[in-house]
Amino acid sequence: MPHVTFIHGIANKPAKDKLLNIWTRALAHDEGLDLGAEGVTSSMIYWADVMYEKPADDEPAYESSELSESLDLALRRQDPALEMSWRDMVAGPEEAWVESLATKFNYAALVDEQLAPPESEIGPQFERIPLPGWLKRRMMQTFLRDVHHYLFNAEISPRPGSNYRVQDEIRDRTMAAFKEGASKPGPHVAVSHSMGTVIAYDCLKRAPNCPRVDAFITIGSPLGLDEIQDQFKPEWTRQDGFPGARLAGGWVNVYDHLDPVAGFDPNLANDYRRNGVGVITDINEQNWGRWRHDITKYLSGAKLRAKLTEFLGL
Repeated sequence: MPHVTFIHGIANKPAKDKLLNIWTRALAHDEGLDLGAEGVTSSMIYWADVMYEKPADDEPAYESSELSESLDLALRRQDPALEMSWRDMVAGPEEAWVESLATKFNYAALVDEQLAPPESEIGPQFERIPLPGWLKRRMMQTFLRDVHHYLFNAEISPRPGSNYRVQDEIRDRTMAAFKEGASKPGPHVAVSHSMGTVIAYDCLKRAPNCPRVDAFITIGSPLGLDEIQDQFKPEWTRQDGFPGARLAGGWVNVYDHLDPVAGFDPNLANDYRRNGVGVITDINEQNWGRWRHDITKYLSGAKLRAKLTEFLGL
């Protein structure tokens, strides 16, 4: 029996079972790929509780197709720490890394709209569909915090009595989920979104004793960013970044070039080669609306569904 292991992305999420249901519904919507009807089991690697005090209580605000300022209020309620005070506690090379990534995401302009570049200087590296200021600030703050805490294995206490080393805890959960998937008759496909692509790749390439998967799909991934690749060294190199020891089959990378997380460098084939050869299939599948990072939009894409169907042998 085939199995899909999903890995969610940045920001707080609804409870694990609700989130898995959102993803599978989105994949099946409008005569799409109904995993249950096809006899495919699925699970969700859930790590939001490592970063956030409690699950999001506004289910559609996090994985829906439209935006409203209620999302900003929900994010503030769920995580007051997103006021970015954690940045005051990093120093040296770690601080330089954070500043480099923040600059790449035009963080100063997100905080102070007066610092945005003039229209004449906005080229393809800047968004073509402007996002509301409140959304840009909140989501980019979230991305910076989540990816930093994982890559630098930050210590965090999201609620009284719970203390984690972020990378250690999330790696353990990922390895357990991959082991469960590998125990199925197969094929076993890992499908990751956003920050989840960083977690999945880190485990497949760098974590000792990580179980093998049969195929890998990354969606809206920031893995093209130099700052993230730098943290995968020495195991990662541009010429041999493909995790071939633990990835038995293909890697498909799906992006929308207007996705603010993936858009800086959406194509991965050139950065994660196998013995110097580009083997990743990069697929541009455009979404719609202002917020192009939405997983439910990606999961409705015909190209993504076709590749997942192929990987599952359906």
